[in-house]
Amino acid sequence: MMTSENAVPGGSGRAWDMAKAATAELDAQGRVVAWTRATERLLGYTAEEVLHRPAAELLAIPGDEARVAAVARWCRSGDGWGGSVAARHRDGRDLQLAVQVTPLLDRTGQERWSVLALEEWRMPGGGVNQLMLEPFLARAPVGMAVLDTDLRYVWVNEVLERLIPLDRRLGRRVAEVLPKLEAEAFEERMRRVLQTGAPVMDYEFRSPTYADPSQERAYSASFFGLEDPQGRRIGLWYMVIDVTERWRAQERLALLNDASVRIGSTLDVARTAQELADVAVPALADFVAVDLLDSVLRGAEPVPGPVDSTPTMRRSGQQSVHEGCPEAGLAVGEAVQRSPSSPIARCLLKGESLVEPVLDFATSSWVTEDPVRADVIRAFGFRSVMVAPVKARGITLGAATFFRSRRLGPFVADDVRLAEELVARAAVCVDNARRFTRERAAARVMQQNLLPHELTGGSALEVASWYFPADAPSGVGGDWFDVIPLSGARVALVVGDVVGHGINAAATMGRLRTAVRTLANLDLPPDELLARLDDLVIGLVKTQGADPAADVDPAADAGNPSVASTFMGATCLYAVYDPVSRRCSMARASHLPPLIVGPDGAVDCPDLPAGPPLGLGTLPFESVELELGEGSLIALYTNGLIETCDRDIGVGLSRLSNALAVPGQTLKDIGGNVVKALMTGPPSDDAALLLARTRALGAHQVASWDLPTDPAVVGSARALAGRQLSEWGMDELQFTTELVVSELVTNAIRHGTGPITLRLIRQDTLICEVSDASSTSPRLRHARTTDEGGRGLFIVAQVTRRWGTRYTPTGKIIWTELSMPSEAGSAVEEG
Repeated sequence: MMTSENAVPGGSGRAWDMAKAATAELDAQGRVVAWTRATERLLGYTAEEVLHRPAAELLAIPGDEARVAAVARWCRSGDGWGGSVAARHRDGRDLQLAVQVTPLLDRTGQERWSVLALEEWRMPGGGVNQLMLEPFLARAPVGMAVLDTDLRYVWVNEVLERLIPLDRRLGRRVAEVLPKLEAEAFEERMRRVLQTGAPVMDYEFRSPTYADPSQERAYSASFFGLEDPQGRRIGLWYMVIDVTERWRAQERLALLNDASVRIGSTLDVARTAQELADVAVPALADFVAVDLLDSVLRGAEPVPGPVDSTPTMRRSGQQSVHEGCPEAGLAVGEAVQRSPSSPIARCLLKGESLVEPVLDFATSSWVTEDPVRADVIRAFGFRSVMVAPVKARGITLGAATFFRSRRLGPFVADDVRLAEELVARAAVCVDNARRFTRERAAARVMQQNLLPHELTGGSALEVASWYFPADAPSGVGGDWFDVIPLSGARVALVVGDVVGHGINAAATMGRLRTAVRTLANLDLPPDELLARLDDLVIGLVKTQGADPAADVDPAADAGNPSVASTFMGATCLYAVYDPVSRRCSMARASHLPPLIVGPDGAVDCPDLPAGPPLGLGTLPFESVELELGEGSLIALYTNGLIETCDRDIGVGLSRLSNALAVPGQTLKDIGGNVVKALMTGPPSDDAALLLARTRALGAHQVASWDLPTDPAVVGSARALAGRQLSEWGMDELQFTTELVVSELVTNAIRHGTGPITLRLIRQDTLICEVSDASSTSPRLRHARTTDEGGRGLFIVAQVTRRWGTRYTPTGKIIWTELSMPSEAGSAVEEG
């Protein structure tokens, strides 16, 4: 309520000028007993005209006598009355007066009334008189205050009085009452209103409450100017509304929106847990720890139901308002020890959130169980704790613990709901990351099993390989390469590219690699092997419902997920190198041609017919045979290595050639140069590189004899083989080798046609080959006891590691491999 004491003396620009105040005194019956000159100027009546007359006669509105009686009763029961009164001027016009009535007692104890009156000023633009509304504004649900032009408080209502007591406001400047930053913002806006007269609306700010400085609330303030009847600015008033709930709702929505953007940015379990902690600090808590089951971090499926103290939990993420999380006590990745009485243990066991709004050392026994924990809580002033289970799809993955100090106050119901929403969103991301971790591990195991673990070219080739899947997170792709030992010391080199990438392409790649290995063991020439492989791919395409005759561009479709989900074809290059003849036969199915670096360092791209992609079955494949000098380098690769979205295949091929031409001591050095030149970023398609350096088998490792088709030559063949083994220091194999030579030469003479050639090759095994001009395939058979023959190949199969037949343009070769004695093998390596 405004009283005369609220006015600030001095200056005509004040809200109320005490020099203009009119005063009078009334006796107990309401008659005028005292009259001042200011009152005479205000109403026009002299003292002689009004003294000892009822004051009610001065009222302008008929019936106000009843109102005067009510005011009198109010004053007697209280401390007085203030309000608006309509009075009649002596010249007959009406005046609206702001009146303050105060009860008095004279020396005899008689009741008197002191009346203070001012002509009321109105809100800018006229309208409802402000002081007439004062009794209602005093108890309005929003805070209001009136200030003079010096920005001193002259009136506040009860709402603002509760925020800051009246005795700390009235007569004081804004800067003396409000906090510094808040006062500066208020004064800047108030002066703008006084200068321009335009109101300032909806300035929002946050401020601690007077009753509890640890509690912060949000307010919206609007500022308006005050003018007298002559239009002079005599002050201003402002209105303050508590918008804490709206502000908190906006903050919660902003926090949830921030969480949806920041949490789950990767498919990494620990990273997702850390993102949850980062989002919650400092918006929701002063310190947050996210602990997950160890099985979740490994990608395993947790056991449904409550979690007791048995499973191991690890700190997966933590964040604090203090740099370095000094209150954590654990580093990320360390095991979490939890007592049965701790909030996290109870939360996991119940599967629901647990809150201790106030941490009381007397009642919170889990705090004092661990002296170190108690010291940390005391040191950092934690006063409230909340634990929410990290659950997704009905499975508990871990728990998130939130701590608050007095700065934020205790956790309330809204905080619990917000925390549960944050944790629920994070839990889905954690579970997705866990599932991805499990699938990625399975995919990588599959990829490791599909690709060769160790490549070896034996005595024919030195090999090295590199593989870069486009689907880097899973580490699987559709490109493959292989080095396959063949009979006769030969080695097959394979590189292929299944259309697409990812798990589907990897599964198809595994089928094709297995098929190539199987076909290679049949000793098929490259063109025939690709033809057989093409038939297999056509069957796969038909099985998966695709059109085998569709026009497939592997390079264009390499990154198309829809194609990857349905197998549409593949490319492949197959080459066979013979270290004895130093010749390499190769064919390709629409794959990129190899690059060959000669012993002189010159890079050549052989003219190799492209052939159709696998799975079309429309055109034949053609082989080309090249002679390679010892030490030549063969480079097989896939298009993902040389072709990217910003680099065409020609530029990539030129860079590859230049990188291969750089001299390197080892294949690893050369491959490193290639990777550095071409892999400038993550590949957009699977990329593979296979390097092979040729070796040649000299006369000290190969012995060959042409034999006539005469049964008598069998003995000579045994003798030739025996002498050669003696020269090589392999006498231990002499008996077995002579037996094998005898049987193979006998079969060639009996069932084949000349010419006949016997060849021995010494490497990690002893290879014995007998060739003839017949294409008749030998076979094992079980001879009866009465049969005179038919046991030769059966004996050969029993005494050798393996044996087989391969066909040549002029006939066939029957070959066997005998294990090398350890000492003989050492002698071979030294030789």
